[in-house]
Amino acid sequence: MKTALTIVFMIICVIITIIVLAQESKDNGLGSLAGGAAAGDTYWSKNKGRSKEAYLVLATTILVILFLGIALLISSKVLN
Repeated sequence: MKTALTIVFMIICVIITIIVLAQESKDNGLGSLAGGAAAGDTYWSKNKGRSKEAYLVLATTILVILFLGIALLISSKVLN
């Protein structure tokens, strides 16, 4: 059982790494210093909840919760 959980744990680690690298950065770079466009002005920001980025954030959240749960199970003395 512990071996199977360790394998699933490693797969989740790789998937989380790939998903986090696929996400766009949240900063505006130097454009925010000069007072760039407001976040609520664009079509992209109004429909962000239905975008690919929203799905990546949701997948990251779910996988991190699984990651923490499996890490607790592996480290617990119940499986030893």
